Amino acid sequence: MNDETTYDRIGAAAGVARLCDRFYALMDSVPQFAELRALHPEDLQGSRDKLYMFLSGRFGGPDLFVEKFGHPRLRARHLPFAIGVKERDQWVACMVLAMEEVGIAEDLRAKLLRNFFNTADFMRNCGGHGSLDSHRGGIS
Repeated sequence: MNDETTYDRIGAAAGVARLCDRFYALMDSVPQFAELRALHPEDLQGSRDKLYMFLSGRFGGPDLFVEKFGHPRLRARHLPFAIGVKERDQWVACMVLAMEEVGIAEDLRAKLLRNFFNTADFMRNCGGHGSLDSHRGGIS
């Protein structure tokens, strides 16, 4: 039986940090993510740190977000922001690109994509719907 967690496979703390750093660097610099970027504060460090803490626990490492902030309550924390299909799709596409660029193995990327899409879709509080298939190739 393999007890290796996603946290281990991604490279533990350093791997999660690389993913979060790349995700926010892409969000801040790629024009296709402009609407997503506009939902965030000018300084992305706080958002990056919260994603790092959340993913650390979500991936099977230290549950840093819960230790600092309590239960994630993701939907409640995102309700103040208008999140529709476009914002969801930009978030997922940005994460797909970040995962590719930091070298996460393809099989793990596929598993994480399903989880990220489902979570991002749950965050929507306005607009219609879309499908996971549009994200398999990253940015179009």
